[in-house]
Amino acid sequence: MTKNPRNTLICASMRSTDRESAHYPILTLIHIIPALLFMILGPFQLSAGIRARYPKFHRVNGRIFLACATIVGISALVMSLGVPAIGGVNQATATTLFATFFLFALRNALRHIRRRKIGLHRQWMIRAFATGLAVATIRPVIGFFFATSRITGLTPHEFFGTAFWLGFTLQLIVAEAWIHYT
Repeated sequence: MTKNPRNTLICASMRSTDRESAHYPILTLIHIIPALLFMILGPFQLSAGIRARYPKFHRVNGRIFLACATIVGISALVMSLGVPAIGGVNQATATTLFATFFLFALRNALRHIRRRKIGLHRQWMIRAFATGLAVATIRPVIGFFFATSRITGLTPHEFFGTAFWLGFTLQLIVAEAWIHYT
């Protein structure tokens, strides 16, 4: 059985990514642990039933959610600007733009709730949560690119940036559709 040079290139690219991530273990933990809480608390924060029946829980959960989300957004920006990206400048640009938008959405959500503009607060929270969830959309897109790399000839360096743009954009389209539908 002969080695496929394409697979060797992809495996080498992924090994180099693992080595780069290993150089930033604290930053990775600072990003991932609050992200886990963000993912767990988000559905409770957006639940109309919980919000109506347990307003005190909603407020406390919201504060924790917002703190975790802010840490996630800031650490994503730091990683975008300081850690070499698999997808190069294309990926770094996508993560920088969307991390900035994520923090902007969180700030707007907080500003609107302080002014008691509940509807606008809800819209910005949905945008923020959708942007944070984009990571879950990016993964299958990357998987698709990996699965089709023999056909397309694309390497991770070439498709990671595109996967990030697609994942973030799809999530925001769904968020806007949900906002307008509800």
